[in-house]
Amino acid sequence: MKLARLLEIGCGLALLMGLSGQGEPPALSDLYRLDRLPVLRDHAKVGAVTSYDRSGGNDDGFSGKYSFVRKDAEGLVLADLQGPGVITRIWTPTPTDDTLEFLFDGEPQARLQVGFRDLFLGHHPGFPQPLVGFGAGGYYCYVPIPFAKSCVVRLRAAKAQFYQINYVQCAPDASVTSFGPLKAGTQQPDLEKAVELWRSAGQDIARFSAPPGARLETARRSFVLSPNASEAAYRAEAGGRIVGLRVGPASAIAGKARDLLLRIVFDGTEPCVEVPLGDFFGYAWGQPATHGLLVGTMGETNYCYYPMPFERQATVEIVSQRSVPVALWTEVVHTPIARTAIEGMFYALWRRENPTKIGEPYEFLDTKGRGHLVGVVLQSQGFESGKTLFFEGDDQTTIDGTLAVHGTGSEDFFNGGWYDVPDRWEKRISFPLSGCLGYQKHLGRTGAYRFFLADAYPYRQSLLQTIEHGGEDNSIITDYCSVAWFYSEGRPTTSLAAPPLGQRAVSDPQEIVFPMWWQTPIYAWSFDRASLTRKKAQIGGEEVRYLSLAAEGQDWFGPHFISPTIDVPAAGVYAVFIEAVKGPAQGMVQLFQNENPVGEPVDLHAAEPVKSERLLLGRLVLAEGRNDLMLKLPGKNERSSGLGLDLVQIVCVREQ
Repeated sequence: MKLARLLEIGCGLALLMGLSGQGEPPALSDLYRLDRLPVLRDHAKVGAVTSYDRSGGNDDGFSGKYSFVRKDAEGLVLADLQGPGVITRIWTPTPTDDTLEFLFDGEPQARLQVGFRDLFLGHHPGFPQPLVGFGAGGYYCYVPIPFAKSCVVRLRAAKAQFYQINYVQCAPDASVTSFGPLKAGTQQPDLEKAVELWRSAGQDIARFSAPPGARLETARRSFVLSPNASEAAYRAEAGGRIVGLRVGPASAIAGKARDLLLRIVFDGTEPCVEVPLGDFFGYAWGQPATHGLLVGTMGETNYCYYPMPFERQATVEIVSQRSVPVALWTEVVHTPIARTAIEGMFYALWRRENPTKIGEPYEFLDTKGRGHLVGVVLQSQGFESGKTLFFEGDDQTTIDGTLAVHGTGSEDFFNGGWYDVPDRWEKRISFPLSGCLGYQKHLGRTGAYRFFLADAYPYRQSLLQTIEHGGEDNSIITDYCSVAWFYSEGRPTTSLAAPPLGQRAVSDPQEIVFPMWWQTPIYAWSFDRASLTRKKAQIGGEEVRYLSLAAEGQDWFGPHFISPTIDVPAAGVYAVFIEAVKGPAQGMVQLFQNENPVGEPVDLHAAEPVKSERLLLGRLVLAEGRNDLMLKLPGKNERSSGLGLDLVQIVCVREQ
């Protein structure tokens, strides 16, 4: 071996000696020292105090019944933790303007006081954005809050709602200094480096994934991948570590078949990673959807910056099960610093349950051994269009046979809140460690990702990471698929093999429901002599909600109209139905396209209000994605007293 190579490896080993030791508690530096992620950390126990419903129901914070561990004269105690330890994450979708207090080590006065909402807004110098933040309906804080003996978290308020406080409980002899004012020359540089990194999502951050000072090299390849063939992006026959993996173009990888695989082998013959290529980078239903710190897509570049150390050998290859060639390029950033005894091997597991099992939660990862979980991404789809109640389910983390974390709701686990509410969890949005893959109520779809740094879940013997589907008893069957990223000392006991191609494809619903009374967008409606209102009424013993168009005479350009925007998952011929409220003031409705009628007018007049059955308006060829329908009111029944259209929902059924 050349002298330069020996010196470089020796330097690398010296650098690795500076990795966070197995007995050290989480610290600010763990928010930017990505090179420490592989280090096994089972010296400590993780847990969480949350507002989950102890009765097994779905009151995880609505009433506030479970939103404290006790009351005292000053307010609500949200957590009473024994040290030494570190709070690693605080989350809530319901912050208030009340004061949040942290009392350390039995002190009678709070050493840290901050407005509950202000904690997440970056107003406190010790809690800068984006280490704290908000969006997708949730508020999060990832600044570690250490405590030597104890920490009481108290909210000076009469009521709290949803919250989660994750913590690490260290060994009794661990050296932990309780949280205090920032000290120049110590904590401040760590804070600044963490902020620099977290603001770099989507950029090349390989230098943070490598030990400081390591020399980085990049192996680049461009190739045309033939049908049912594979191409190696990188091979190594000596120890080292991958600190960056980039693959593109993203548009060539996109597709619902999930027919390209990423396969990575370290130090053996069995893959440590065998995952649909797009899904590994956080795709959702075949399209790029993630823009996180560690994994995601930026333009046409998919990226992953989880460090992947190995002892002897590594192979990274792309496997095609497509019927046509595909042109790809790859970049693997690596350094010759081999895996050490205190580090785990990198693994990724793709799973799917279609359908999920009634009465049993969905499993991200169920394995025995020693390691830690560092990330998950979930694509969730219900079987009923227009409904996403399955996302009421809680996450649960069982470590070494004991329930360590019980969450409060699916979007809560991913730092969000209040799905299906405007400007909250209702669209694709990314943050450094978490994000929403999208929310499409009409398709029954939503999903999310979460990466773990200081808050990783370590295990000594076993880990079971699950999430429920349904608010109670896992009662709603769904199509769930996920990727779990983790490090393990030995080979996991779960199978890492990708399922056959036919079991991986995205399943698009054939029938799509667009509830007109909620968030279905309206492209346009009549310009003159018309009003549009959301209403609800008791009709036939049922509360019916609908969008009401009330009009008189004619619009500027002819009959009155409304043009809803619908989004379909696949191109095809669709039968277009409506459900409406018939009544004495209703008109006729007719489906048009390009100023020509598609079907016959449908008369909505009735002597008394009644909710209709499905009414066929006609058939249209629709493009995948957004389409603007045109519903006109060409006239009315002679007995009708008005020219109204009360739409409950539009239903599109794909016929071919």
